[in-house]
Amino acid sequence: MKHPISLRLAVIAVLAVLPTLALAQIAPTGAVVVQKDKGAVRAAKTVVVQGAITAIDQESRHLTIKGGGGNELSLVAGPEVKNFAQLKVGDIVTLNAIRSLALELKKGGTAARERVESTETVQAKPGEKPMAGEATTVRAIADVTAVNQKTGMVTLRGPERTLDLEVKDKAILKDIAVGDQVEATYVEAIAISVKGAKPAKTVK
Repeated sequence: MKHPISLRLAVIAVLAVLPTLALAQIAPTGAVVVQKDKGAVRAAKTVVVQGAITAIDQESRHLTIKGGGGNELSLVAGPEVKNFAQLKVGDIVTLNAIRSLALELKKGGTAARERVESTETVQAKPGEKPMAGEATTVRAIADVTAVNQKTGMVTLRGPERTLDLEVKDKAILKDIAVGDQVEATYVEAIAISVKGAKPAKTVK
C-alpha cells in the first residue's frame, strides 16, 4: 500500500534528525514525567521540535527548515513522500515524539513469559499537507530470577533473553523477590505534521 508520506521518513526524522535539530539550535521542547505507585513505576519523555520551511527545491526534493533560534537544517525528502508538491515556503513542520515505560510488579505471578508487539499508523489523505504517525507498543512479562539487595540489580528472564535491571531506588527492592513477575509496557510514538503559515495581516 502506498502512503501519502512514508512512515520511514517519520521514524528517521525523529530518531536520526532530532539530535541534529538540537545541535542546529532548532530548540526542542519537552518534558520528563516519572510516577511511582505501590508496585509500579511509570516514566514518559516527550519532545517537540518545530520550524518553518524557508526554501524548497522541487527537482532535488531539498528542504530547508529554520527554527526559532534562527539556525537552519537541510533535509532531502525521498520519492516515498507522495505529497511533496503540497509543501510551500512558510509552512510549519512539527515533529513530536514520546517514549513511555511502565513497570508493574506481579507478586508470585504465574503468567507465561511473553512479548507482544503492536503498531498503529496514520497517514495524510490525498491532497492534504504531508503528515504521518506511528505508535509501537511492546508488552512483556518476565520472571524475577535474582535480586541483589547490595548492588540494586534485579535479573529478569523474559521469553527471548535475560536482562539485568538496575533499580536506583533500592527501597523498592524490599518488595521484589525471586518468583515474582514484572510486566513491562513500552510505547514509542512518533508524528510529523505540516501546516500552512498564517497569512500576513494587511495594513490599511
